[in-house]
Amino acid sequence: MSDGSLSQDEIDALLQGSSMDFDEAPAADESGLSAKAKMDFTSFLNDTVSSKEANLGGMIGESLSLKAPGIEIVKSSDLGAGFEGSLVEIKMDYSEGVQGAHSYIFNEAFASVMAGKMMGQSEVELNEAALSALEEAANTIAGAAATSIGELVGVTVMNAPGKTGVMSGSELTFASDYVLKATFPVELEGSEPSTLVELFDINIVKEIASHIGSSSEPDPMAALGMNGGTDMMGMPVQSGGQMDMGQMGMGQMGGGMGFNQANVQSVQFPNLTPQLSAGEQGNIGLLMDVYMEMTVELGRTKRLIKDILGMGEGTIIELDKLAGEPVDILVNHKLIAKGEVVVIDENFGVRVTEIISPMDRVSEIT
Repeated sequence: MSDGSLSQDEIDALLQGSSMDFDEAPAADESGLSAKAKMDFTSFLNDTVSSKEANLGGMIGESLSLKAPGIEIVKSSDLGAGFEGSLVEIKMDYSEGVQGAHSYIFNEAFASVMAGKMMGQSEVELNEAALSALEEAANTIAGAAATSIGELVGVTVMNAPGKTGVMSGSELTFASDYVLKATFPVELEGSEPSTLVELFDINIVKEIASHIGSSSEPDPMAALGMNGGTDMMGMPVQSGGQMDMGQMGMGQMGGGMGFNQANVQSVQFPNLTPQLSAGEQGNIGLLMDVYMEMTVELGRTKRLIKDILGMGEGTIIELDKLAGEPVDILVNHKLIAKGEVVVIDENFGVRVTEIISPMDRVSEIT
């Protein structure tokens, strides 16, 4: 019975550039995944390593090392045998574009370290707040992966809302009969080496792998409008045999004919303002009807516990804001603007006087 790994004959064929037919060769495992599909999907996962590394490192505010994954195909019934101790599973199923079960798994000790660093602490108890932080990290890397998959298959790919829980390996369940298990070695300074495990429904793997390598490489000469090769002087010509002078500067001809004219053009510098890709804009469009909590903060202060316990009716609490100073406007507890308090009929309101710059908003989040 094949375990999904490549045989020596298949490895030799790949190294020698053989035209081996993977679909006809006895290379498919019992899950129906061919050796070529497995190799293509492994290549796809390798391309996601740097993105996962950067996103996780950004979430915890420290450098993190993530290595290329080890790949294996396992039966769902045998999935728990590969894990020891308590685990944190973050289910991020694919619900649109491609559909199927998908999870991230950390061991409990490393999950505690990750959540602690995200919350500005050392190791923390894996309570609801810590699990929410880990789910946010998983949502970040899952969103980036969904964008990559969407570009590959040509549709918008979305994840279902995450579900996070602490469990043992024997409690892991998967809807499909077979699972692709990708184990990424991960290292974080000051912590024991660990792993990030990513689990995929085998049907998702087959669908994604079927699109890899299906698009042909673009013709670089066609991009220049030149598909007829060169003439006897080495000049590019159109398919009709005519040299396209409109696509050549006189400076290009000068090397062989003694002309000194140069094709001078103004320099076009790239726009340094971050732009959203078409895929990202499409994804954001799906969120436009989602409600978010907006609050206005008049001010803050800190008090000793004994002072708080001693509070009573009539106690005056002095805040850290001066009278007349703009109040803070927050969305999901993140500062986005400042404003001044106004009265609208019998209700309080806020007139926006300043929008926080994107860079300042990023610094607030990080």
